[in-house]
Amino acid sequence: AVVPDIVTMNNAHDTHFTDHPDPRIPLVLRGWPTGGIPAAHDIDLGQMRIRNVTTDLRGPFGEGARKDGNSIFIFESAGLCIGHLSHLHQIPTPAQYAAIGRLDVVMVPVDGAYTMDVADMADVVRHLHPRIVLPMHWFSPEGLARFLVQLNPDYTITVPDTAELLVSRATLPVRPTVVVLTPTLFR
Repeated sequence: AVVPDIVTMNNAHDTHFTDHPDPRIPLVLRGWPTGGIPAAHDIDLGQMRIRNVTTDLRGPFGEGARKDGNSIFIFESAGLCIGHLSHLHQIPTPAQYAAIGRLDVVMVPVDGAYTMDVADMADVVRHLHPRIVLPMHWFSPEGLARFLVQLNPDYTITVPDTAELLVSRATLPVRPTVVVLTPTLFR
């Protein structure tokens, strides 16, 4: 099996992390506080920089906020800036938006229940102005459609017949585009 050089994790739900990652993985970045100290990562791997911006997380059933309980992970490589919003529960503050900075590609949880409602998530996307939006954390075509309707007609919606996307600075679309990578389960 292939062992990654680095993994990022958040602990909103027990399916999103492990307390026992493969010991062969050189870098394990946890996106939640340890010993009351917020996660703070800014790793330069030469060809890639990985950093995080923390956001608050509510409990699994909507109860109480856990300060800095989620990390938005940002990957910078080959002139691209890619953001993974992780398990975003709160609209970022102006300071958090500033720390996130420019994103070319953003991976967005769009379930509308375990994370934020789809209208608020669409507002977050519009605020970030990415060129490519990759919806994730959707559990049915109907749930995905509720998010897509929020971005239409401002974004081009594409549904390629693949679960992969190859992106470079030169291939970024001119018009903001949502690319739905359909899991095998729904094909």
